[in-house]
Amino acid sequence: MNEDRLRNYLLDLGSILREKAVAAKHEKQQNGEAYNIGYLMALHEVVSIMQSQADQFGIALDEIGLDGINPEVDLL
Repeated sequence: MNEDRLRNYLLDLGSILREKAVAAKHEKQQNGEAYNIGYLMALHEVVSIMQSQADQFGIALDEIGLDGINPEVDLL
């Protein structure tokens, strides 16, 4: 696989997940519906795993679009 394609894929994926997670947190604060809380918890888990794996592989979070978000603070 082309390294640029892989890098662009991860950057887009991380950015999309971050946007969805922030929107789910906002919706939870507004509505507090059980479905949205479950959705937010799932996004929290995905973002946390991606950030942890990036750290393990020495990948900066800005390279995958997950900089500027702390799942433990921003998504709980």
